[in-house]
Amino acid sequence: MHPTDALINTLDSALRTLFAKPHASAPCATLPEAPTTLSQPEREQAAGLMRVNHVGEICAQALYTAQALATRNPRLRAQYEAACAEEVDHLAWTAQRLDELGARPSLLNPLWYAGAFGLGLLAGRLGDTISLGFVVETERQVGAHLQSHLGSGPDALPAGDHASRAIVAQMHSDELAHARAAEDAGAVPLPPVVQELMRGAAKVMTNLARRV
Repeated sequence: MHPTDALINTLDSALRTLFAKPHASAPCATLPEAPTTLSQPEREQAAGLMRVNHVGEICAQALYTAQALATRNPRLRAQYEAACAEEVDHLAWTAQRLDELGARPSLLNPLWYAGAFGLGLLAGRLGDTISLGFVVETERQVGAHLQSHLGSGPDALPAGDHASRAIVAQMHSDELAHARAAEDAGAVPLPPVVQELMRGAAKVMTNLARRV
């Protein structure tokens, strides 16, 4: 792809992610036999957690777009672009759920996007195997984060929020599939110190995005 075309596509992706209504290609995951009825505190708890998950999908769009831009391997670029398209479903589902909960997305979404794009571009410039390793570690950490929403601890969705839980369960499965695909494509493990830095940055993001 010509550099100018690549730049235009990158800008278009950013604008659509941040300012356009996302449209899923697959139906939103639901549990029709388990209707959701929430108290106001439960609704606020669910809204905060789903806002964080929506931010995660904003970041996923930025990461995969940047990594697709950075690689010179056409097959790997196609893999990143396919994963990015699949993540649009998650973006649409979380946006829809926020709307159902009467909640807004994070006010800092442009900042989250810019930061994630920079990280994805850096990972891509370090080489394809490292970039794939970054995907594996990111998706595994996201998977662990989503799993915490499905439990019963302080970071869990309300037990009766079957609508949000169905979405998160499907997202969890998809994220781990992306990690496996990156491993199969030749990912190398990231150094433990990098993994810890990623966990620290993710913790800051989730704590802030839950409220702002």
